[in-house]
Amino acid sequence: MMRRRTTLLTSCTALALALGATACGGGPVSAGGGDKALSGQTVTVAGVWTGSEQKNFQKVLDAFTAKTGAKTQFISTGDNVSTVVGSKIEGGNAPDVVMVPQVGVLDQFAKKGWLKPLSPTAQSTITADYAPVWKKYGSVDGTLYGLYFKAAHKSTVWYSPDALSQAGVKPPKTYDEMLKAGHTVSDSGLAAFAVGGEDGWTLTDWFENIYLSQAGPEKYDALAAHKLKWTDASVVKALGTLGKLFKDKQLIAGGQKEALNTDFPSSVEKVFGPKPEAGMVYEGDFVGGVAHDQFGKTIGKDANFFPFPAVDGGTAPVVSGGDAAVVLKDGKNATAGMKLLEYLATPEAAAVWAKAGGFLSPNKKLDPASYGDDVTRATAKSLIDAGDSVRFDMSDQAPAAFGGTKGAGEWKLLQDFLRDPSDPKGTAAKLEAAAAKAYQG
Repeated sequence: MMRRRTTLLTSCTALALALGATACGGGPVSAGGGDKALSGQTVTVAGVWTGSEQKNFQKVLDAFTAKTGAKTQFISTGDNVSTVVGSKIEGGNAPDVVMVPQVGVLDQFAKKGWLKPLSPTAQSTITADYAPVWKKYGSVDGTLYGLYFKAAHKSTVWYSPDALSQAGVKPPKTYDEMLKAGHTVSDSGLAAFAVGGEDGWTLTDWFENIYLSQAGPEKYDALAAHKLKWTDASVVKALGTLGKLFKDKQLIAGGQKEALNTDFPSSVEKVFGPKPEAGMVYEGDFVGGVAHDQFGKTIGKDANFFPFPAVDGGTAPVVSGGDAAVVLKDGKNATAGMKLLEYLATPEAAAVWAKAGGFLSPNKKLDPASYGDDVTRATAKSLIDAGDSVRFDMSDQAPAAFGGTKGAGEWKLLQDFLRDPSDPKGTAAKLEAAAAKAYQG
């Protein structure tokens, strides 16, 4: 991955870690003050990350260890964070810190009384260095529990420049143009899209981008809060728009059946792997990290993206997501866990993963030079510049039973819709029934 103008930043970070005392040009950093005050302690962190994401987050944890002396242990939970963490708490083996990937799960944890409010140090950093929207999504009933360390820009369609060039296609500006371009790519010998339908969250992201652009932000917010029913005509219309893609065998690599047996990493491989099967894959900015780390692609040259296009004359959507760090009350080392959160709130911590790639930070103080390529820098700037106009992933705002559980709720119902997209109205009714049950619970 290309790294420009990073020498000063890298040497600064290395010096700070080596001395364990100050950030370059700044005062003392929290997280134990760099005096190895946490030596002999271990912080247990649970999160969904595996593969390259887990490997890169471990670099951040190692930097925390170098600064504070605290050891760390990462536990991968899989997608069902709520279930796994709940069972660990009940078994008396709660982690100290959880990286929560859904607002709805954070809300659930807080209302169960599992979380410690963030320390004054972490709160002041978030207030100063993050857009208010991130504080809003980290809070429950006015109390701030979550620090958004890793953000996602979920309005990016990634493509192989070679595939689009060979088909004579330019990045489209509208959804209809994108489907038309997809047919041109298909005519040239590759399927248009790889769809990771085995992972239901990829399908919710497809729906959310279409819905935000087509129905508008007010209805998006209402649906996210379940103040608007899923049987609303705007939902049925968006499902119909998504169904145009799902039912078109020329557009999806391997058709619907293969899409349902393709997980997210495999969908990226179908575009950027050694044997390409498709020209494009929709998902967040983190596609670039997988394309680079797993398949050696140079971002901006071998892999690029265009913004998710506007639908039916609407505004192009900007959907985001993120992983919020929270501290559990029942963790054996919650005090050291809070020190980890104070460290994660700093641009120094964000710079470690930014350098490794496949990462965006909502921290406004992070030097853009920390990112290793111009494409990631542009994506990060887009997210920061969006400020409070960005809309958080809708399924992540829902109760986990509806928006964040494998084989259930919205994930399963959209997988069923991918399998048979012929009845948008019927799917909307099933979504409403599942949502009503989850929100009441």
